[in-house]
Amino acid sequence: MSNWTFVVRALRSRNYRLFFSGQSISLIGTWMTRIAIGWLVYRLTGSAVLLGTVSFVGQAPAFFLGPIAGVLVDRWNRHRTLVVTQILSMVQSFAVAALALAGVITVWHIVLLALFQGIVNAFDMPARQAFVIEMVDQREDLGNAIALNSSMVNAARLVGPALAGVVIAAVGEAWCFMIDGISYIAVIISLLLMRIARRMPHHGKRNVLEQLHEGWTYVSRSVPIRSILLLLAVVSFAGMPYTVLMPVIASKILHGGPGILGLLMAATGLGALAGALTLAMRRTVLGLGKRIVICSALFGAALIAFGWSTHLWLSLILLPVIGFAMMQHMASSNTILQTMVDDHQRGRVMSFYSMAFQGMAPFGSLMAGTLAAQVGTRWTLVASGVACLAGSAWFAGRLKSIRAVLRPVYVRLGILPEAALGVQQASELQTPEANVT
Repeated sequence: MSNWTFVVRALRSRNYRLFFSGQSISLIGTWMTRIAIGWLVYRLTGSAVLLGTVSFVGQAPAFFLGPIAGVLVDRWNRHRTLVVTQILSMVQSFAVAALALAGVITVWHIVLLALFQGIVNAFDMPARQAFVIEMVDQREDLGNAIALNSSMVNAARLVGPALAGVVIAAVGEAWCFMIDGISYIAVIISLLLMRIARRMPHHGKRNVLEQLHEGWTYVSRSVPIRSILLLLAVVSFAGMPYTVLMPVIASKILHGGPGILGLLMAATGLGALAGALTLAMRRTVLGLGKRIVICSALFGAALIAFGWSTHLWLSLILLPVIGFAMMQHMASSNTILQTMVDDHQRGRVMSFYSMAFQGMAPFGSLMAGTLAAQVGTRWTLVASGVACLAGSAWFAGRLKSIRAVLRPVYVRLGILPEAALGVQQASELQTPEANVT
């Protein structure tokens, strides 16, 4: 197998290949909308607080509905669930486009439609994450599929914002929303063309609340799952809201317009794409725990430096580092979770992942918008970076206990040889332990 073929080996699976092609088109529209919404809100209101508010209502449902959504995803047909969520998302994009084209859109229209999309995403995200394993023909391709997913998101993140900047400057935000709505057709067609084996439900006669409690117990009692999700929640809350402040940074600090905003977001996407492709080249999940520590610390340090930047050229150097580190952290966390989790718990675990990654971000966005209005954008970014550095240090202290739990799981899955179990016992006698994370 050539090096390039190895990097894209998950594409050997027909269903995943269909999903990858359709989603690649759709995500460009999604990123165009993200840029256009932020610019439209800031143009209409000039308020950093309202930027945070719109982001909050669009992402908060992932936090409040996440656990229930995870239970239902484990009970429902994940393929059909995704078809429905993509159709609803398309309708939402066309609704925003219609209001914007008619010239009657207000910030409250945006808030309500963002809330609707957030509710849809609360079900779409865990269903999408849990469905990955059903699309790949060989389980050993799962990590590669997750990395390719991240590559796909960030390739769109590179193209979408740049294209959005051009479209906004030429014809206005409304056409970004229209393009986004049309782009959903591609992913809907790809889902309908798939051939998916029927999955038998595991819930038996248990009700939703019993399954919810079962999922919470499964997550809270697992040292690796619990630790990974806690760090992800800290970084998402403290670090990710920097994207909400981008319109302020572009206009007030760097004295630019939508073109500069698109350039900044594209720079972040370039780094994130590099991070995802680097992960796609990995042949094993071993060593990802240490990578989580390094990348969460790098993310925090780069945020602090970005907060002090007043030059476009320096910002364009720092943003790819931020994108690379965040993507490596997020995708490494996702890969470890998806590798070790039991299949019948997958939807619930990935709903907690969505809560940590996307569900905490809106609270951070609200905090960032409010804090930026009080102390300024610079000090808000510095505080965010310090919090990420503290989270990384805490996780580093947990690595030894995480490795001890992961080792037998990796042996059972065939990732480590049986002899590795002996290493764990030997480590208690002060013999160097195998680096499984």
